[in-house]
This record gives sequence, structure tokens and C-alpha cells, in this order.
Amino acid sequence: MTHLGNPGASGNSVYATSQEGLKASGVLKTAETDRPHQDGPAPERSPASGRSAAGVLGNGWARLLLGLLLPAAVLAAWQWSTSAGLFSSVQLPAPGAVVEAAVDLIQRGELAQHVAISTQRVLLGFAFGAALGLVFGALIGLSKVADVLLSPTIGALRAVPSLAWVPLLILWMKIGEDSKVTLILIGAFFPVFTTVSLALRHVDNNLVEAGRAFGLKGVKLLTTVQLPAVVPAVFSGLRLALAQAWLFLVAAELIASSMGLGFLLTDSQNNGRTDRLLLAIVLLAIIGKITDALLGVAEKWAVKRWA
Repeated sequence: MTHLGNPGASGNSVYATSQEGLKASGVLKTAETDRPHQDGPAPERSPASGRSAAGVLGNGWARLLLGLLLPAAVLAAWQWSTSAGLFSSVQLPAPGAVVEAAVDLIQRGELAQHVAISTQRVLLGFAFGAALGLVFGALIGLSKVADVLLSPTIGALRAVPSLAWVPLLILWMKIGEDSKVTLILIGAFFPVFTTVSLALRHVDNNLVEAGRAFGLKGVKLLTTVQLPAVVPAVFSGLRLALAQAWLFLVAAELIASSMGLGFLLTDSQNNGRTDRLLLAIVLLAIIGKITDALLGVAEKWAVKRWA
């Protein structure tokens, strides 16, 4: 019989004892017990290569190459349409013209500044917005009183378009960095808040009761039992929030900004520089994908560690 220990005895923390007890009782499973048993037949393999389709898709480099097929096809179609004269250079510059615009901005020392300031704004707004979303999501997900008091107001604020906040933020915070980061914060807050609050409402009551039986309550119960149970949902909210932060960046950089990819986008539109406009779009897509991939790596680590 597994000895669970006495939570009240000296030298044994409630946290350690409860973790051992929950694992011994089968409520919290170890990583080994969570792994599915492969009792079924082996996947069908190709007689020519000896590899299954699932095995090929499981290879990181193969997935990367397959994921690049569609962008390569779009790039080829883009080049063909401009070479065939289907669009004018103002409507759709050739890929080479966009590369030349990037080289020109690099030589001027402007492109790195645009990328750096936009990335800084997004990361700051995302960090603060995600933290607030996690706090309020946990509060509403765990407290029926907070749900009744706060959910209607937060739900109404979520329906306000991003551009509607711009004049108010300028009035309150002027045209500095605070107003821009705050707008991105607003965009990042709601996806995390929504996913965390909904996920915590659906945590298995058996998990919660088992944690309480081993002396866990309040913050320790939240961090030991409830949050680990909703790790996948939390990271889904974080990834949505990061994408939303990049979307709100363009609106944020409309606030009298002189630097950033959002500024480059709108300034290029006003000056008829479609090559720079497309460059800004491509950079937003690439950097957004890179940050999402980094968050995906953190998600895999967190799921293996806690879920």
C-alpha cells in the first residue's frame, strides 16, 4: 500500500503529500500512464519505401517541406501573373520588386527598426493581456459570484471593435507607447479570458474533490489540480491571443506612429508604394508564424510537464 503521509505532520508539505496521494489514487496520472497503449496492428507501410504516411508526416523536416509547398505555389503564381501582364506594377509588383524594396529599407537601416518596435509592442501587449486574461478567467471560472458580477460587462466590452478604442486611448494616454501597448493588451486579453474561464468551469469535479481531500485549497488547488487540467485550453487561448495581438498591432500603430510594420503598411498605402505594402504584409505573416511556432514549442513542453 502506498503511504500518502500526513499533511499536518512536520517535515511534509501539503503540496508534496497531495501530489503523491493524487497520483497514488489514480486521479493525477504520471506521464507513463497517460501514454496510449499501441495494442492495434502496426500502421500499413508502403511496400516501396517501407514507411507509413503517418511516419512521414511525423518527421519534422518532411512536415516543413510539405508546409512550404503552398507558399511556393503562391509565389510562382504571383511571378507568372506579373510576367504575363495580368496586373500593372502599381496593382501587383513582381516578387523581385518587393525584395528590392526590402533591400532598400535594410540599407537605410529602417527595416530592422520597424520589425523591432512592432515585435516589442506585440510582446508587451500580449504578455500583459494574457496575464490579465488568465487572472480574470480563473476568477470567473472558479467563482459563481464573480461570474454573475463580471461576465456581462466583460462580454459587452469584447464586442467593441478595436478601432473604437483608438480615440479614447489617445485622449487618456496621449500618443506615446502606452496607448499602443494598451490597445494590443485589449486584443490579447479576451481570447485568454474566454478559454480559461470556460475550461475551468468544466474541470472534472472528481479532480477537485480529490485535491481538497488531500488538503489543497485556494491557490494551491488552482495551481496543482485545476490549471494542469486545462493546460491545452490555456495554450489554445494564448495562441489565439498572440494572433489577435498581431491583428491589433496595425490599429495600434495608427495612433500617430512613425515606426513599426503597421506604420509601414499605412504609409506605403498613402504614398502608392505597393512594393513596401506587400513587404509589410509578408513580414507580418512570417513574424507572426515564427512567434506562434515558438509558443507551440512551449505548449508541447507544458503538456508533457503538467497535462
